[in-house]
Amino acid sequence: MIEALVIVGAYLVGSIPTGVIVGRMRGFDPRTVGSGNIGTSNVARAAGMGAAAITFAGDLLKGAIPVVVARAMGFPHATVAWVGFAAFLGSISSVFLRFRGGKGVAAGLGVWLGIAPLVILFALAAFGVVFALSRTMSIASMSAAIVLPTVVAVLGLPRQFLLLAIVMTALVIVRFRENIQRIARGEEPKFQPKRAENLP
Repeated sequence: MIEALVIVGAYLVGSIPTGVIVGRMRGFDPRTVGSGNIGTSNVARAAGMGAAAITFAGDLLKGAIPVVVARAMGFPHATVAWVGFAAFLGSISSVFLRFRGGKGVAAGLGVWLGIAPLVILFALAAFGVVFALSRTMSIASMSAAIVLPTVVAVLGLPRQFLLLAIVMTALVIVRFRENIQRIARGEEPKFQPKRAENLP
């Protein structure tokens, strides 16, 4: 019963729409501007890097906190994996947004920060290299997600975590399907945050 409550709690925490909250504080709704996504990139385009940083930190924490709590409570690997998945699921299918959400990248990073921080180093390295070459957030984010299962396998983490990595990567790619279509057409925009002088 306690494990079930923690999993449900993780989903609710993951469902907190950080980007929408930050947007409303800045006088806009990220769902109605730019790409319509509630994540860091779209918030950056609409309100600049300060708002984007807050959004990223909030999304990261809503993935990390449930996992850290579950591990502190001494739950087995399988339960920790379910808690991480629940938090991630909340970020892409929020109960507070009629089961819509963001891409789940930042929340996913938070989940792995709580499970195995070393994994994050490899994911961020992949993100950094690809972003430097492409200047495209979607390509860099997908690259970070794609390396995740391989890194988890190479590090020899428990099979429950490997399964979690595979499922999360698959869902992230699905969430980026529209971006993939734009990339194929050569229409995916480069990352360009809103400049301070252009902010309201």
